[in-house]
Amino acid sequence: MASPAAAAAGPLDDRAVERLREAEFPWTADTVYLNNASTGPIPERTRRALDAFNVERAQPHLLPDDKLFAHFARARELVARLINADVAEVGLAANTSYGLNIAAQALPLAPGDTVLVSDREFPANVYPWLRLRERGVAVELVPTTPEGWPDEARLLERLAGRGGPPVRCLAVSLVQFSNGYMVDLARLSAAARAAGAFLVVDAIQGAGQVPIDVRATPVDVLACGAQKWLLSPWGSGFVYVRRDLVPTLSPAWVSWMAYEGTDDFSRLVEYADTLRPDARRFDFITLPYQDFVGMNASLELILELGVPAIREHLRHLHAPVVDWAARRGVRLASPHAARAEAASGIVSVALPDAPRAYAALRSAGVITSLREGAIRLSPHAYNTLDEMARVVELLEEHVHLS
Repeated sequence: MASPAAAAAGPLDDRAVERLREAEFPWTADTVYLNNASTGPIPERTRRALDAFNVERAQPHLLPDDKLFAHFARARELVARLINADVAEVGLAANTSYGLNIAAQALPLAPGDTVLVSDREFPANVYPWLRLRERGVAVELVPTTPEGWPDEARLLERLAGRGGPPVRCLAVSLVQFSNGYMVDLARLSAAARAAGAFLVVDAIQGAGQVPIDVRATPVDVLACGAQKWLLSPWGSGFVYVRRDLVPTLSPAWVSWMAYEGTDDFSRLVEYADTLRPDARRFDFITLPYQDFVGMNASLELILELGVPAIREHLRHLHAPVVDWAARRGVRLASPHAARAEAASGIVSVALPDAPRAYAALRSAGVITSLREGAIRLSPHAYNTLDEMARVVELLEEHVHLS
């Protein structure tokens, strides 16, 4: 799914990472932060952009409407570059859940239709679909493999019409939140197209660390909050809707600016009854301008670095942990050892006493997450091999003392 919009093709070299840390993440000199799958830090350029906007916000006469809406227009342009979409396919959203609810409520799903969801998904990609049962839509939670990964063979089998009623929609995360398993989206996309099923993707754990190209790998709806791997403020994100699908979808809830003609504030009571022809019909105005100003600055940095380069850097960083686990016989909940092609920027270490090891890491200034009984490590472009070597030292000490 390599994106032609990415600025770099090779991995980040040591000097580039050092410059990045100095310029954008100076606090990394004191803390080893490996928790981007939870909350990504905002770069210094983003903090400065937010500060500058808030200076103007304190004096609203400095923020005329055209200047405010230009920030939203810029956000659409940057998101389109990030995922190789058309600007008209990009709606803006405050979080991933909004985009997934747009999909669940606006797609033409009728009583008797079946929505397929992999079990053990993050709840944001489960609850909007379960609500459809109230409308008579069947929601099938497909059990994971024994490793806890999406059972892609079973998903493909169901899309092919075997083992149950025809599938009308498949909802799946690009990357699983707890163990970093990355689905073969191209294969699922092809199967969904062949079955005439909609494909909805929760991309929050992938965008920014996994290249996404919606032209090369078609999806119908893709939802993404920007506060994790995209290093953006809370309250920023987007929803992509395939262009030829946009005019067929009527959002369950509409904002007043979802309609044509509402750009002209001098004629607001000349009510139109025509939704915008592009993905702006899904925007729920008023969105937090300041958060999208911040997102724009962060997306510019991500695009400068290049998502393929970030991905290669993360693979490089994972190596010490993966090698240590193999030597010590420690199980990885992530697929790095068993299915390397499904590995993402998340590596999860399933130690027997994970809570104690997690606490020891935190006491040593190494910030991670504890998810589903494993320590989840999620480094980013600014992390270094030395930091990962420190993690290995701490894990080894814990295993030795256990």
